[in-house]
Amino acid sequence: MIEGTDLHGVDEPRLITEPGLAARVATIAEPVLADLGYRLVRVRISGLSGCTVQVMAERPDGTMAIEDCEAVSRALSPVLDVADPVDRAYRLEISSPGIDRPLVRRSDFDRYAGHLAKIEMEVPVGGRKRFRGTLVGTDGEAARVRCDDLPAEAAEVMLPIADMAEARLVLTDALVAESLRRGKAAEREARGKGRAQQDRASKEFRGPELQGQGAQIEEE
Repeated sequence: MIEGTDLHGVDEPRLITEPGLAARVATIAEPVLADLGYRLVRVRISGLSGCTVQVMAERPDGTMAIEDCEAVSRALSPVLDVADPVDRAYRLEISSPGIDRPLVRRSDFDRYAGHLAKIEMEVPVGGRKRFRGTLVGTDGEAARVRCDDLPAEAAEVMLPIADMAEARLVLTDALVAESLRRGKAAEREARGKGRAQQDRASKEFRGPELQGQGAQIEEE
């Protein structure tokens, strides 16, 4: 597992994408998010209680705060209004990937190595489409997965990421604990940046005042 590391940045492509109308929304949303420094994770369109267009996004390090969701919503909403990809009224929802998040990029499978995942393939591997096991990392464009329901000698399988229909982390105590650690680290980093900005602003404010005092001393 690689924690708090930008493995490939904003421009790393998604290897698992959505079909149909969601794909059209993703095509519009992705460059908007990239300009803001975010990455698109997934677009999902639901019509269970009215139409909802859910855009799941994150920073390259995997974090996404409420303030980030608000920034994305402000930037993306007018763009979607102009492009009008959905032919009916809808509610735009911007969210973080969540703890049991989808895995869509090669770096996702590396970052969460050691955690349990469920994977459904579009193209069968070894005669099966569904796999559940521990992520071991990647080898080229394939994910290495150790499956508990296979014999020991064949437990580790190579699953081409581009041939996956869906991949998602499984909620476990270890994953929750790591998510909490990651969140606290992000908060500490944000506080550190905030203090640094305050210090710079304070110095800029005090600078002219100190210069004025110096001038007064010289005059005296």
